[in-house]
Amino acid sequence: MNDRTELQVGLMLIGGELVESESGAWLDSVNPATEELIGRVPAGTKADVERAYEAAAAAQPAWAALTPAARGAYLLKVAAAMRERADEILRIEVMDTGNTITKMKGDVLQAAKALEWFAGLGTELKGESIPASADNMHISIREPYGVVGRIVPFNHPIKFASNAIAGPLMAGNTVIVKPPEQSPLSAGILGEICRELLPAGVVNIVTGNGMPVGDAIARHPKIKRIAFTGSVPTGMAIQRAAAEVCVKHVTLELGGKNPLIVFPDMDPAKIADVAIGAMNFAWSGQSCGSASRLLVHESLYDDVLKLVTEKAAALRLGDPLDGNSQMGPLNSKKHYDRVCQMIQKGKDEKARLMTGGGRPEGKQFEKGYWLQPTVFAEVTPQMTIGREEIFGPVLSVFKWKDEKEAIDIANSTEYGLTASIWTNDLKTALRMAKAVQSGYIWVNGASGHFYGTQFGGMKNSGLGREEGIDELLSYTEVKTIHIRL
Repeated sequence: MNDRTELQVGLMLIGGELVESESGAWLDSVNPATEELIGRVPAGTKADVERAYEAAAAAQPAWAALTPAARGAYLLKVAAAMRERADEILRIEVMDTGNTITKMKGDVLQAAKALEWFAGLGTELKGESIPASADNMHISIREPYGVVGRIVPFNHPIKFASNAIAGPLMAGNTVIVKPPEQSPLSAGILGEICRELLPAGVVNIVTGNGMPVGDAIARHPKIKRIAFTGSVPTGMAIQRAAAEVCVKHVTLELGGKNPLIVFPDMDPAKIADVAIGAMNFAWSGQSCGSASRLLVHESLYDDVLKLVTEKAAALRLGDPLDGNSQMGPLNSKKHYDRVCQMIQKGKDEKARLMTGGGRPEGKQFEKGYWLQPTVFAEVTPQMTIGREEIFGPVLSVFKWKDEKEAIDIANSTEYGLTASIWTNDLKTALRMAKAVQSGYIWVNGASGHFYGTQFGGMKNSGLGREEGIDELLSYTEVKTIHIRL
């Protein structure tokens, strides 16, 4: 895609062929920075999901019969091809999502890394020998579910799509992936790579809206394993839809209202830098792990608030393809409108707006879904912006007096995805890490993910764990065998 005006047309991958939808309909993809049409993909239907299932089911026995090493070799080939086409994928991702090019480079590399990491885990698909009796041999083995459905969010499309296939394939399943309708274009490249390098039907990609494509995957009676990344309401809808059909194993990686908790032994200047980075302004705050609640001890509050406000206001908004841009637009008009409504609620509920809150000035921002980096002070847990996920460039700053109050604020939402604790006192750090109800906690760190550790949320932030051995094993069922001696 060498020219901005070139139209990127993606196709679905079903049964080893790049195809249109049976409906003949298409979905347009718009550059959120300019509102220009940049591509289109097929508008998939329930019938397309059924075609994908039939192809995946037909391919699965032969795929599962391969040795883990052979499956891993296939994954490594896909990863290598993604690295070869990294520049092409990167440009499409940036134009389709609005995320800045400097940060999206990491997403493309992480997409390949996920495949490479899972490719080496084949021998971990092992069972057990259990000494339960004297006259029997008791063993367990792991078997793949068969066909796995993966539904991917809009904020990190290629990264999540790659991860969506890595674990299930390594475990011996075949996969149906539904890319995000808001940013589906990079899935077309993934489809081309998988068509060239994998046996037909092993990976199937069905583009389209959540209704009907996502719903058809959730309700398919023979897709017994589903994983979804996205919002809490959609995750709950998938659970309901799946439960109405049959018993399924559903894992969810959902939203967060993540606290960054600052103790009085920290340097305000250091914390201001950390808070800006942890808020993920480079993604316009559109990340489930964004530290959107900054909880500062009262002794540092004024200094930290001043510095954070200055740094947020100084962020350079601009063309996401420009390496100097530090923040791009929101992903879609619908999402932009929702974030603006949340900002208005913050004002209405008497939070103090420190900076931002509206569209930036300038001709280049007249079109597109642009919003200034926004900081609110004097936020309380009772306020809408203090308890609900905004998924935009909006940072809420809280003040606390003692450790109990900090814990109460941190645990006051329905979410429990990540938390970041900043202190030089080890006992304080460990005490807080145990008390905070989050599934993934950094101490004197933020945002980093480490393959081999288990990522996932508590409370309404999700079920299940990813990025570790638990994810791989979750795509298998345990069968126990008793052999009388």
